Order: sequence, then C-alpha cells, then structure tokens
Amino acid sequence: MTIWVPQLPAEGVRYRVIADAIGMAIQEGTLVPGHKLPPQRQLADRLGITVGTVTRAYAEAERQGLVVARVGSGTFVRGTEASGAQDFLASRPLEDGTIDLSLSLPPPHPLRAASLGRMLHEIADDPWVLQRSVDYQPDRGVPAHREQLAAWMTELGMPADADSLLVTQGGQHGISLALQALTRPGERIAADVLTYPGLISAASQAHLKLVGVPMDTQGMDIDALARLCAQQPPRLVYVTPDQNNPTGTPMSESRREQLAALARQHDFWIVEDGVQYLPDAERGTPVYRLAPERTLFIFSTSKVLAGGLRIGTLRAPAMLLGRLGAALRAQSWMVPPLMVEAVCRWVASEDSRALLDWLFVELGERQRLARQRLAAYAPGGRPHGANLWLPLPEGLRSAVLVEALSQRNILVNSAEPFCVGSEPAPQALRLCLSAAHTREALSQALDSVAELLAEPPAAPWQTL
Repeated sequence: MTIWVPQLPAEGVRYRVIADAIGMAIQEGTLVPGHKLPPQRQLADRLGITVGTVTRAYAEAERQGLVVARVGSGTFVRGTEASGAQDFLASRPLEDGTIDLSLSLPPPHPLRAASLGRMLHEIADDPWVLQRSVDYQPDRGVPAHREQLAAWMTELGMPADADSLLVTQGGQHGISLALQALTRPGERIAADVLTYPGLISAASQAHLKLVGVPMDTQGMDIDALARLCAQQPPRLVYVTPDQNNPTGTPMSESRREQLAALARQHDFWIVEDGVQYLPDAERGTPVYRLAPERTLFIFSTSKVLAGGLRIGTLRAPAMLLGRLGAALRAQSWMVPPLMVEAVCRWVASEDSRALLDWLFVELGERQRLARQRLAAYAPGGRPHGANLWLPLPEGLRSAVLVEALSQRNILVNSAEPFCVGSEPAPQALRLCLSAAHTREALSQALDSVAELLAEPPAAPWQTL
C-alpha cells in the first residue's frame, strides 16, 4: 500500500515543515480523519532524514491538535470528535434538530439573562461604580470585589478570605495563571490519566510535559503517583477531586489526605479545580483545606451562573500572590471591573440562590432520566453532576458510535480528547446532560443512544 510522503521545501526547519505538511494534507483531504501516518522510521528513510526529526514533527502535529498518538498502534489523523475547533455557543439556533451533548454547559434558564440585565441596570444608575469601572484597577481585583466573592465562596461551602484571592477571567484563566507562575518550559506536571482538555491544552501551550496518573473507583491512584515521585517528582499535580472530568469519579477522603502528605514529602504544588460545582452532600474536603500552604484552588461562575461572564477566582498561598498578580498583569493587566461588579451584585442577590436551587433540581432530574434509560450499561457520574460517563459494551468502538449519533444530529464526546499524552483511550462516551436545551431533547438523545447500544452499527472498513 502506498504511504503518504510529503513534498518538502528546500528551506525551513525540518520538523516544522513536516508538521505544516501534515496540516496542509488534512486541509486538502489527502489525509482524512482516522488515517494512520507512516511509521516514523519508514518516513525518515523516504525523506532521507533522522528518525528523531520525524518524531519531533509528529509531536508538533499532535501539539497543534492535528493528530493523536496511540501506544502500540501509531499516529492517526484526529477525527471530528477530537477537533479543537468547537462551537461553544449554547444558544445557537437548532433548527436542524441538533442536540449537543458534547460540551459541559449549564442548562439554559431565562433567569440568567434577566438577572444580568437587572444588575447592569443597577450599575447604570450608580455614577460612582461607573467611574470605578472605567478606571484601571489592581491586578488582583479591588478589595470590595474580592471580599464579596470570598463571602460567596464561603456560603457555597468553599471557605475563602479576600486576602487569598485573585479575580480571574474564568477557570481556564486560573489554570493558565497557575502554570505560568509555578512552572518553566520542559518541566513535568501530573494529572489523572483522563482529565480536563483545558489542562491538556494549557500544558501544551506552556511547553510542559504532562504525565498521566492511573485512576480507579477512588480517583487518582496515589500509590502510582508516589512511584512517579520516586523517579522524578512533578512540579505540580492537577486534580478535580469532587468529580473527575470526564468520568465523574470522586477522590476518596483518604486519598485526599495521602495527596496532601505526598505533596509535602516531595515538595510539589497542587492545583485543585472546583469549577464543576456540586451540592454539599456530594463534595468532599477541599484539598486546599488539607494542604493550604501548597494548594491553588480554582473556582468560576461558569457552571453556576453563566459561562459568558468569564469571572472566576484563584485562591493561593500568600507567598504566591505577588507572582500570580504579576502573571495576570502581564497577560491582561486586570480583569474588566464592569463584569466583576455585575457578578458581585448577582452573587449577593436572591437570584443567584434561586438559580442554584433550580440548577441542582434540574441536574438531578436529568441524571435520573439518563440512568433510567442506560442502566444496563453501568453509567458513571455524580447524582447532580453535569456529565454522564458511559463505558461501551465489549467490541463496540466509541468512534463508530460517535459517528452514528452524529448522523442522527446528536453530538457526544469519546474519551479521546481527555487522554493525557499517548495513553490509549478507553471505549466510552461522555454525555453532557446539562447541555441539552430541554429535558425532552435530552430524552430524545438518550433514546437514540440506547437504540444504538442495543443494535450497534457496523464499523466501516478503513483499509485492506
């Protein structure tokens, strides 16, 4: 069978021009999703270059999201389910009948826009606040805003004080700030072997080596992390202890304590992501309460109030606040104070409490619907979480099911975007139950998933 061999220009850094050629071939349709790239040694021989150059080119293509490396199988052009170019508009028109369960978005509710409108009207009638909103502010945010956000977090069961907080532009910004302040290019960081794609992307942008730690039903395997530390401790460990994204698995209390002790023993930082908020009964002890001197805690309004607000907080030890503030100032100088003011007024109002109460009722009902229809397949997740983790029956490939659902205008994610490094992806789906516009639309999508699981589509032949 003829292998793909790019035509390279005479000039340019070899590994970069090979990566560019891969991207061009994908755009032209020469390389299609699922296509396996030539083995590195074989392509090196054809091009008359070193194997190391091809290896570096494939790594660069993977960093750009063009391909994915699978242990023992090779390097493949990414499928559409792993594309980095996603449409995050939760309110986009759905005249075509599409039901999008691929993004972890809060369920739609008219109170979101109405509440924001009321807060903006209040601000418009307050000349002093308007003046403050058009002036430059401290990089960490004004004390009054930090005090209000700290009070809100404390009310939600995540105790904080204003002096320990920075105001951020959402949870993703908090991750980027933590990496910028704590790491240097080339250093190792660790996370669950299946983790939030935003962390994977941020680590790649920061030129960090992200190492996956195995998981089980109690969350991150701390013994495996200890073995990793014995070889070379990571600079930091990223965790989502209340519910792993995508599986929903919580970290047990004993492992949270073991993680804190291991961090002290090997002197690494912990970045704890609490953006996927849960009711009090489903949350454990925050890791930052167990190791406050070495844990950074990320929170955001995105999953509670609205994703478009892009306002969050980063709680950090006092010794890091100056470094984090400098990193924030270098990126954007400050978070826009007008939106912070609107959020602070919102979280102090009864609207935010009513919305949160409704949110957990709605998520609980959506989880009940999903578990009822898919009970035979042992789905995972939290009772009031946004996502459902669906392991597939033996012999069924997630890529086949993703494509079959897409043909029915139902969008879901395979495990592929959540895999750290070259770890093989389990055959499973993540269904974001909260993203459907209505329970009726969700029920329709779940019925299609159940039908396809009962009578799986045949996998198309890709080669001979």
